[in-house]
Amino acid sequence: MFLLYDLVLLASSLVLIPWYLLRKARYGTARRGLRERLGFFAPGRLAVTEKRPVIWVHAVSVGETRAAIPLIKALRQTYPDACLLVSNTTETGNSVARSLAEVDLCLFFPFDLSFVVRRVLRQIRPSLVVFVDTELWPNFARIAGRQNIPLVLANGRISDRSFPRYRAIRFALRSVLANFSAFCMQSVQDADRIQAMGAPAARVQVTGNLKFDLQARLPNTEEIEALKERFRIAPQALVWVAGSTHAGEEELVVDAYRALVAAGRSVVLILVPRHPERCRQVGEMLLQRKISHALRSVVAERLAPLAPGEVLLVDSIGEMLKFYAMADLVFVGGSLVPVGGHNVLEGVLLKKPVLYGPHMHNFRDIAKLLREAGAAVEVADGRALQEAVAQLIDSPEHRRALGEAGYQLIARNVGATAQTLEVIERLLSKDH
Repeated sequence: MFLLYDLVLLASSLVLIPWYLLRKARYGTARRGLRERLGFFAPGRLAVTEKRPVIWVHAVSVGETRAAIPLIKALRQTYPDACLLVSNTTETGNSVARSLAEVDLCLFFPFDLSFVVRRVLRQIRPSLVVFVDTELWPNFARIAGRQNIPLVLANGRISDRSFPRYRAIRFALRSVLANFSAFCMQSVQDADRIQAMGAPAARVQVTGNLKFDLQARLPNTEEIEALKERFRIAPQALVWVAGSTHAGEEELVVDAYRALVAAGRSVVLILVPRHPERCRQVGEMLLQRKISHALRSVVAERLAPLAPGEVLLVDSIGEMLKFYAMADLVFVGGSLVPVGGHNVLEGVLLKKPVLYGPHMHNFRDIAKLLREAGAAVEVADGRALQEAVAQLIDSPEHRRALGEAGYQLIARNVGATAQTLEVIERLLSKDH
């Protein structure tokens, strides 16, 4: 089975590697990223791993990396002498990881070819590997298992969409899951599902969602004013942040915004596409609608502040919390189109009223908790989004009530990091 898997991956690489080079070249990291994914590292690149125990955390992209931040901070505090390595699959995730002071080394995750995985593990020699969310790489799991490297699935989640597919191939997954030492799942349903897929029941436990353990200091009035000045937002205007938006969704947001401004609401839109490389496409859409906009990368050059009716289009990475900090209300994208939603807790963490669309299957449990707590507003479509935003703009009391309810919800659900860390400590102590 694994030989067939290798052959399929090798055949796929004939297409994937050229695509990887073409798509990644624009970021200036294509060569290093591709070489690292094949297990070739620049001289001295792995020097920090020598003579130190290596704790390896893998987080695919931005969302998983942000979710892992509380755990990364806890690992650094608990194991100050260890080399803390974070790997990613995407450049955006890698950018976020490189911004974390606690991390000693950021790499791109290797292609799951058996000879590549062996080469990487031989060079890095990790004491333990943590996969954030549900990352199941058969060759990596098999080879790490043979080398007695403990594998932990942290913040584990099995989505409604992926569960039927996983269950259909559970005969093959069982041998992969057998190599994991622990499964730290977000909910009882996720725990039941991973067991149905073949995970040994004795290694499965519910530890909660790491995203609830994210921390951010609430900004004061002076800090919000300073942020508005930095990003050239008119001081008297309300700020609506539409974060992590996707194609087909920006149009709905912008049309709602244009209607709100036309109706006399003093609000400025900050639009943050999930993938910054789409900003050119989004900018063209704004121009077609005759909406003036400024890119975040050059907004500091403006003399006049952005006024209601204009848009700040964000083409940077890793600044979402800054934008949410000065927001009066937040819409979280990937939810008006069938993407599955993105992390709604970052806005909630800053006591902001949060809106999202009906497609939240990747965050079903969090969305349910927010609805039940009266801590967020779900909208069905663009028209409903416009109406909900109008109501929130007109009611400061409602905005404050939503923000406070969400903040209290987070306070009631912290603790996933501590439980996950206990599992990791137990496995590392066994190893020694």
